[in-house]
Amino acid sequence: MPQANIEVNKLTVLELLKSGQDRPFLIPEYQRPYSWTEDEIITLFDDIWEFSKDHSQPGGAKSYFLGCVVSYKEDNPDSKKVRQIIDGQQRITSLFLLLRAIFKKLENEENKTAEVTNFIGKIKPALWKEDEMTGEVDWSQILLTSEVVSDLGNELLRRILETGDTNPEAVDNYSRNYNKFAELYEKKAKDNSFNIFHFINALLNYTILLPIDADDQETALTIFNTLNNRGLPLSDADIFKSYIYKRLDNEGKKVFIKKWKELEADSEKDRESIQSLFYYHMFYLRAKENDEKTTTPGVRKYFLEKNKNRLTINVIDELSESLRLWEVINLREGVEGEMWSQNMDIRKILDCLSSYTNEFWKYPVSIFYMQYKKREDFETIFLKFLRKLYVMLLTRFLERPTVSAIKGDVLKLDVQIMNTCHPVFKAGFDEKELEDEEAIKAEKTRIDGLLIKPHTKVERMMLKLLAYDIKEQEELLPVSWEIEHIFPQKWDTKYFTFDEKDANEILEHIGNKIPLEKAPNISASNNYFAKKKEKYSNSKIAICKKYSNSPLEEWNLNNIINNDTKICERIKEIFKTWIDEYDNVETEEDIKPKATPEELEMIEQFRKRGLI
Repeated sequence: MPQANIEVNKLTVLELLKSGQDRPFLIPEYQRPYSWTEDEIITLFDDIWEFSKDHSQPGGAKSYFLGCVVSYKEDNPDSKKVRQIIDGQQRITSLFLLLRAIFKKLENEENKTAEVTNFIGKIKPALWKEDEMTGEVDWSQILLTSEVVSDLGNELLRRILETGDTNPEAVDNYSRNYNKFAELYEKKAKDNSFNIFHFINALLNYTILLPIDADDQETALTIFNTLNNRGLPLSDADIFKSYIYKRLDNEGKKVFIKKWKELEADSEKDRESIQSLFYYHMFYLRAKENDEKTTTPGVRKYFLEKNKNRLTINVIDELSESLRLWEVINLREGVEGEMWSQNMDIRKILDCLSSYTNEFWKYPVSIFYMQYKKREDFETIFLKFLRKLYVMLLTRFLERPTVSAIKGDVLKLDVQIMNTCHPVFKAGFDEKELEDEEAIKAEKTRIDGLLIKPHTKVERMMLKLLAYDIKEQEELLPVSWEIEHIFPQKWDTKYFTFDEKDANEILEHIGNKIPLEKAPNISASNNYFAKKKEKYSNSKIAICKKYSNSPLEEWNLNNIINNDTKICERIKEIFKTWIDEYDNVETEEDIKPKATPEELEMIEQFRKRGLI
């Protein structure tokens, strides 16, 4: 394999942009849109302005470093030689806009001084193609072109750089930033305290960039990757986009860019990043490969592993499919085309799972959805699976509140899901088989203790379960709610004289907590039960209304203890029901008649003869 060639140079802004005479700059389709805002524009201008003032003084700064630009040289089929920008497009684009704004101001100067004429002559070959023999400029041949598909401003950029004209009221980034550069320059030009030509000179001849040019895209991306590992921002998804794109023919590229653009728009609408979709999809592919290893590879390392061919245009289709699940989960509503999403029981259990302490619940849920979403009985099997998964995740974490408590089991479950819609997995507390009555009682006390005072990381998960257990709770809980202590965490000791140490422990029991919207929670504050009931009655959460209708006029430690017992028994009852419903279900695979050995032999003969 030939060794890749890399050129690293230290160039001024003028030298770098003029190099576009030989190879114009191209921002390719797969890059991100131009996104610099007014803040970045002002910062860039002010930094160079301050540098130019310092540089003009004796012993002042010699240069101002503006950063790296990573690119690779490409010879297009239409014989065009271009330099594709992999990193640095925001700075390069902004420099073109700044110089175009300055050029227009210089052109409009009535008094064409030697300085004005000089800088007009210097800026021309940095922006437009110049005839080598005559020195004439072709204003339509701009040295920067953007082909970013998802950026509707590509034509605007071309028009601005060609004509220098734009709408002062325009809201696109190209126009706004161009107008801002023009405004900043004009303001400084009117300030006689510093010669504006020192600024132009410092910008062109003493502002430095470090272009890193590779002779192929893969090398450029490797450099980009290395820079990212050292702290520069870079999305794995952008790298994957580039890897897929460059392996396609021209027609495939058009199809891919269209699909990617749609995925970007949908993921933004559904509040799930493409980066996360790739991460979830990694576990889906690992399950396909029967990979149960608990060591999780980096998502970039996994998808770019040699000889695995995990990045194809088909991946985009699969990510788009998986996004439908996250649309339901993140937007918390049913969506068109996903009949199962109209099932409120499914949406409730997904909402409960979303409060789990880490993301491991997402992988089996996503895999199950991707593998079985087209089955006629998907709605039924999905609900039963989600409920048992909830029991497994919650009870494992209560017994051992660490990631490792469920990591290995989840990865094994992922692999099982690929093979069957009814994977066998253990859920519930790890109860010991005991015969001694005292030991049985002690075990019950242990489990009850885990439920009564759950780990704070799964407390919301449990409170959601209890809220959804109220049949009047027909909708999902509000996105933002707080944990309300029925008996206040702070109280007046002249009314309650029990031991504060014992009381503080009991006040944190599950029997003293309910979910409540933020506003009534603040309003309820540290009031006592008789006053709080009025606040609860205004809540849209059914369990709060239940307490508001309580005949009790006070709520004390005994009420909490009694409530603990009721809640504890109810949770265990729910767990048992969900486990039994899952374990005793008959799926299509279970009830399908098994072929006899003779029938299997006959089927094999038919297959060999090409009849089936």
